Amino acid sequence: MIIIFFGPPGAGKGTQASLTAKTLKIPHLSTGDILRDKLLDQDTLSIKLKKLMDSGNLVSDDILNEIIANRLKLPDCQGGFVLDGYPRTMSQKIFLIDFLESHDLSISKIIDLVIDEKIIIYRIKSRSNIENRLDDREEIIKTRMVKYIEETKPLFKYFRSKYPNDYHIIDGDQDIEKIQDDILKIVKNEDFQP
Repeated sequence: MIIIFFGPPGAGKGTQASLTAKTLKIPHLSTGDILRDKLLDQDTLSIKLKKLMDSGNLVSDDILNEIIANRLKLPDCQGGFVLDGYPRTMSQKIFLIDFLESHDLSISKIIDLVIDEKIIIYRIKSRSNIENRLDDREEIIKTRMVKYIEETKPLFKYFRSKYPNDYHIIDGDQDIEKIQDDILKIVKNEDFQP
Protein backbone atom coordinates (compact mmCIF):
# COMPACT_ATOMS: atom_id res chain seq x y z
CA MET A 1 0.00 0.00 0.00
CA ILE A 2 1.33 3.43 -0.99
CA ILE A 3 -0.18 6.42 0.83
CA ILE A 4 0.59 10.11 0.27
CA PHE A 5 -0.16 12.71 2.95
CA PHE A 6 -0.85 16.32 2.04
CA GLY A 7 -1.52 19.19 4.39
CA PRO A 8 -0.16 22.62 5.20
CA PRO A 9 2.63 23.11 7.75
CA GLY A 10 1.25 22.44 11.24
CA ALA A 11 -1.73 20.38 10.05
CA GLY A 12 -0.42 17.28 11.83
CA LYS A 13 0.43 15.26 8.73
CA GLY A 14 3.73 14.03 10.21
CA THR A 15 1.93 12.71 13.29
CA GLN A 16 -0.82 11.07 11.25
CA ALA A 17 1.56 9.63 8.65
CA SER A 18 3.69 8.12 11.42
CA LEU A 19 0.68 6.59 13.21
CA THR A 20 -0.67 5.19 9.94
CA ALA A 21 2.68 3.67 8.97
CA LYS A 22 3.03 2.03 12.41
CA THR A 23 -0.46 0.52 12.18
CA LEU A 24 0.18 -0.79 8.65
CA LYS A 25 3.77 -1.85 9.52
CA ILE A 26 5.25 -0.03 6.53
CA PRO A 27 7.91 2.73 6.47
CA HIS A 28 6.97 6.36 7.16
CA LEU A 29 9.03 8.41 4.72
CA SER A 30 9.27 12.04 5.73
CA THR A 31 11.43 14.19 3.43
CA GLY A 32 13.08 15.82 6.47
CA ASP A 33 14.06 12.43 7.93
CA ILE A 34 15.25 11.13 4.56
CA LEU A 35 17.46 14.21 4.07
CA ARG A 36 18.88 13.93 7.61
CA ASP A 37 19.63 10.23 7.04
CA LYS A 38 21.28 11.01 3.71
CA LEU A 39 23.62 13.50 5.39
CA LEU A 40 25.09 10.58 7.38
CA ASP A 41 26.23 8.84 4.17
CA GLN A 42 29.71 9.55 2.91
CA ASP A 43 29.12 9.85 -0.82
CA THR A 44 29.14 12.63 -3.43
CA LEU A 45 25.39 13.20 -3.12
CA SER A 46 25.56 13.63 0.67
CA ILE A 47 28.47 16.09 0.31
CA LYS A 48 26.49 18.13 -2.25
CA LEU A 49 23.44 18.01 0.06
CA LYS A 50 25.45 19.15 3.09
CA LYS A 51 26.87 22.15 1.19
CA LEU A 52 23.37 23.16 0.09
CA MET A 53 21.83 22.84 3.54
CA ASP A 54 24.75 24.54 5.30
CA SER A 55 24.40 27.54 2.99
CA GLY A 56 20.70 27.78 3.85
CA ASN A 57 19.57 27.00 0.30
CA LEU A 58 16.62 24.76 -0.46
CA VAL A 59 17.38 21.32 -1.78
CA SER A 60 16.68 21.29 -5.53
CA ASP A 61 14.01 18.98 -6.94
CA ASP A 62 16.68 17.05 -8.88
CA ILE A 63 18.68 16.20 -5.76
CA LEU A 64 15.59 15.48 -3.66
CA ASN A 65 14.10 13.27 -6.39
CA GLU A 66 17.32 11.25 -6.58
CA ILE A 67 17.44 10.79 -2.80
CA ILE A 68 13.75 9.79 -2.67
CA ALA A 69 14.19 7.32 -5.55
CA ASN A 70 17.16 5.69 -3.79
CA ARG A 71 15.10 5.40 -0.58
CA LEU A 72 12.08 3.89 -2.35
CA LYS A 73 14.30 1.19 -3.89
CA LEU A 74 15.30 -0.16 -0.46
CA PRO A 75 13.85 -3.57 0.53
CA ASP A 76 11.69 -2.24 3.39
CA CYS A 77 9.59 -0.26 0.87
CA GLN A 78 8.67 -3.32 -1.20
CA GLY A 79 5.48 -3.86 0.83
CA GLY A 80 4.45 -0.22 0.60
CA PHE A 81 5.21 3.08 2.33
CA VAL A 82 3.71 6.34 3.58
CA LEU A 83 5.02 9.55 1.97
CA ASP A 84 4.89 12.71 4.06
CA GLY A 85 6.04 16.03 2.59
CA TYR A 86 6.64 14.67 -0.92
CA PRO A 87 5.76 15.53 -3.64
CA ARG A 88 5.64 19.27 -2.97
CA THR A 89 6.13 20.63 -6.49
CA MET A 90 4.99 19.80 -10.03
CA SER A 91 8.49 18.58 -10.90
CA GLN A 92 8.48 16.22 -7.88
CA LYS A 93 5.00 14.99 -8.81
CA ILE A 94 6.08 14.16 -12.37
CA PHE A 95 9.17 12.37 -11.09
CA LEU A 96 7.20 10.35 -8.51
CA ILE A 97 4.50 9.25 -10.98
CA ASP A 98 7.17 8.24 -13.53
CA PHE A 99 9.11 6.36 -10.83
CA LEU A 100 6.04 4.48 -9.61
CA GLU A 101 4.88 3.60 -13.14
CA SER A 102 8.35 2.38 -14.15
CA HIS A 103 8.36 0.08 -11.10
CA ASP A 104 4.79 -1.16 -11.69
CA LEU A 105 3.54 0.60 -8.54
CA SER A 106 0.56 2.86 -7.96
CA ILE A 107 -0.74 5.14 -5.25
CA SER A 108 -3.34 3.45 -3.02
CA LYS A 109 -4.68 6.42 -1.04
CA ILE A 110 -4.13 10.17 -0.80
CA ILE A 111 -4.95 11.87 2.49
CA ASP A 112 -5.36 15.65 2.44
CA LEU A 113 -5.55 17.22 5.90
CA VAL A 114 -7.37 20.55 5.68
CA ILE A 115 -7.19 23.14 8.44
CA ASP A 116 -7.80 26.89 8.85
CA GLU A 117 -4.68 29.11 8.66
CA LYS A 118 -5.46 30.84 12.01
CA ILE A 119 -5.52 27.44 13.74
CA ILE A 120 -2.22 26.51 12.05
CA ILE A 121 -0.52 29.69 13.29
CA TYR A 122 -1.86 29.11 16.82
CA ARG A 123 -0.73 25.45 16.79
CA ILE A 124 2.74 26.17 15.45
CA LYS A 125 3.29 29.07 17.89
CA SER A 126 2.28 26.75 20.76
CA ARG A 127 4.70 24.09 19.48
CA SER A 128 7.39 26.74 19.16
CA ASN A 129 6.97 27.74 22.81
CA ILE A 130 7.26 24.12 23.92
CA GLU A 131 10.06 23.01 21.58
CA ASN A 132 11.78 26.41 21.10
CA ARG A 133 11.97 25.92 17.32
CA LEU A 134 13.40 28.81 15.30
CA ASP A 135 11.45 27.83 12.18
CA ASP A 136 8.14 28.35 14.01
CA ARG A 137 8.14 32.17 14.17
CA GLU A 138 4.96 33.73 12.75
CA GLU A 139 6.63 35.38 9.73
CA ILE A 140 8.32 32.07 8.81
CA ILE A 141 5.01 30.22 9.26
CA LYS A 142 3.32 32.68 6.86
CA THR A 143 6.14 32.29 4.31
CA ARG A 144 5.82 28.50 4.50
CA MET A 145 2.04 28.82 4.02
CA VAL A 146 2.52 30.99 0.91
CA LYS A 147 4.98 28.44 -0.54
CA TYR A 148 2.52 25.65 0.24
CA ILE A 149 -0.34 27.49 -1.50
CA GLU A 150 1.82 28.41 -4.53
CA GLU A 151 3.74 25.15 -5.02
CA THR A 152 1.82 22.29 -3.44
CA LYS A 153 -1.86 23.19 -3.77
CA PRO A 154 -1.75 23.05 -7.60
CA LEU A 155 -0.92 19.33 -7.27
CA PHE A 156 -4.29 18.62 -5.67
CA LYS A 157 -6.24 19.17 -8.90
CA TYR A 158 -4.05 16.62 -10.67
CA PHE A 159 -4.30 13.99 -7.91
CA ARG A 160 -8.06 14.49 -7.46
CA SER A 161 -8.67 13.94 -11.18
CA LYS A 162 -6.23 11.01 -11.52
CA TYR A 163 -7.34 9.27 -8.29
CA PRO A 164 -10.96 10.43 -7.76
CA ASN A 165 -11.92 7.45 -5.55
CA ASP A 166 -8.69 7.45 -3.54
CA TYR A 167 -8.30 11.18 -2.79
CA HIS A 168 -9.73 11.90 0.67
CA ILE A 169 -10.06 15.24 2.44
CA ILE A 170 -10.03 15.11 6.25
CA ASP A 171 -10.72 17.90 8.73
CA GLY A 172 -7.36 18.43 10.45
CA ASP A 173 -8.95 20.36 13.32
CA GLN A 174 -10.09 17.26 15.22
CA ASP A 175 -8.54 15.16 17.96
CA ILE A 176 -5.51 13.16 16.82
CA GLU A 177 -7.37 9.91 17.61
CA LYS A 178 -10.44 10.94 15.56
CA ILE A 179 -8.29 11.87 12.55
CA GLN A 180 -6.40 8.58 12.81
CA ASP A 181 -9.68 6.67 13.06
CA ASP A 182 -10.92 8.42 9.88
CA ILE A 183 -7.67 7.61 8.07
CA LEU A 184 -7.77 3.94 9.03
CA LYS A 185 -11.38 3.69 7.82
CA ILE A 186 -10.24 5.10 4.46
CA VAL A 187 -7.21 2.81 4.28
CA LYS A 188 -9.32 -0.25 5.11
CA ASN A 189 -12.01 0.85 2.63
CA GLU A 190 -14.60 1.12 5.39
CA ASP A 191 -17.44 3.62 5.35
CA PHE A 192 -16.04 7.12 5.85
CA GLN A 193 -18.22 10.21 6.13
CA PRO A 194 -16.21 13.48 6.09
